[in-house]
Amino acid sequence: MAEPSLQASLEPLRAQIDSLDEQILQLLNQRAQAALQVGEVKKRFDAAGPILKPEREALIIRRLQTLNPGPLPEAAVAAVWGQVISACRGLESMLTVAFLGPQGSFSEQAAYEHFGRAITGLRCESFDEVFRAVEAGQADVGMVPVENSTEGAVNRSLDLLLHSSLKVLGERTIRIHHNLLTLTGGLEGVTRVLGHPQALAQCQAWLSRNHPGLERMPVASNAQAARMASEDASCAAIAGDAAAAAWGLSTVASGIQDDPQNQTRFLAVGLQDAGPTGRDKTSLVLAVPNRAGAVYDMLAPFSHHGVSMTRLESRPARTGQWEYYFYVDLLGHHDDEPVSLALAELRQQVAFFKILGSYPRQ
Repeated sequence: MAEPSLQASLEPLRAQIDSLDEQILQLLNQRAQAALQVGEVKKRFDAAGPILKPEREALIIRRLQTLNPGPLPEAAVAAVWGQVISACRGLESMLTVAFLGPQGSFSEQAAYEHFGRAITGLRCESFDEVFRAVEAGQADVGMVPVENSTEGAVNRSLDLLLHSSLKVLGERTIRIHHNLLTLTGGLEGVTRVLGHPQALAQCQAWLSRNHPGLERMPVASNAQAARMASEDASCAAIAGDAAAAAWGLSTVASGIQDDPQNQTRFLAVGLQDAGPTGRDKTSLVLAVPNRAGAVYDMLAPFSHHGVSMTRLESRPARTGQWEYYFYVDLLGHHDDEPVSLALAELRQQVAFFKILGSYPRQ
């Protein structure tokens, strides 16, 4: 008997996939309709509130990850349902997200990964403008980088968090893959390389080793570097794949970051608080009196109440007195009893205390 052809073997499987896709489409539309009905019920009871519910969205995805029998990995479940949630949210009201632009920035990538594709992006020229846009109501939320695994804190973001009324309502860490880009894909006639100061620092060893003669010029963002390189053949840009596609650039070299595991953590900021999910993080800013043992005393309440600290970063207070602000990340929500007790004790000991926000952990 002749062996069945490849096409004949694939046909029933493809028919099964087509049938499943149709069922999935029907279920997605039923889900979208249910989401719209939720909005109508809220309006009827005058309880609409913000369209974004970070804690609810996180709980939906975690529940499905727990129920997931495979073979889809947990990351795929999060990615798929993140887009489903975004699409359903967008039917009720399109979320406007401010981030550092222009098109193709890593901040834009973080915004789309965190909030899904059904958003309206508001590209800003600086981190300051991102905060101003949200504070003024031009955007619902903003997305800003706060730390990089190679170069550490993004200091301007920390300073803005200190003085802004905005609250942290989410986090997103993305892998940073830097490319050297030009119009032609070569370096003939190129005299300088442009990039965000953090990107230039993250690639400094590679640049020194491979192209020490290129002048390094910092600009506001890698996406701006890509835009400038698209307009000037004497410029190369450090930027990611999205910026290369957006600005019609070709790759001279790929993966030029000095650390192959290079990652940047972004924070979502807005005017609302995120409720507890059972797997949260809280970010604080603290300052201590100028006396012996003050920093030890600042950390003691966390130990007393069994609260884990995941990050401690200091920034000069700019008083000229060698005083510092301490940026602290804790595991837990500020409404969780251990965290609440630790924070109440901490308030009595420090010279400055500010909760930046509690939010679902990524």
